Amino acid sequence: MLSLYLPILVILLAAAGLATIIFTLGVVLGPKNPTAEKALPYESGSPSTGARNVRLSIKFYLTAILFVIFDIEAVFLYPWAALFRRLGWMGLVEMTLFLTVLVITLVYAWKKGALEWEK
Repeated sequence: MLSLYLPILVILLAAAGLATIIFTLGVVLGPKNPTAEKALPYESGSPSTGARNVRLSIKFYLTAILFVIFDIEAVFLYPWAALFRRLGWMGLVEMTLFLTVLVITLVYAWKKGALEWEK
């Protein structure tokens, strides 16, 4: 079983090692001449007016969390679809229950007004 995952482990270690080497070389060999102008915030070529005192609505964060949850849950559909025939009826029942929980959650969020941007 370990021999199946060994190539993946080698690739991950090689990628981490290469990233570490490149980052270290950039820090060690890169130019170091910070100026006051370089330390200023940069926003698409124009001076940043900033939004330090602007408070975002909790709706923004709630919508983002709901998006992440439903996006991640949708990922579980792909392996299930790939193994649909091998999983048989039990796999169909389990996925139906899973999707039912997702629909109930979506209806609950909708009824609570979590998907309304303005009220």
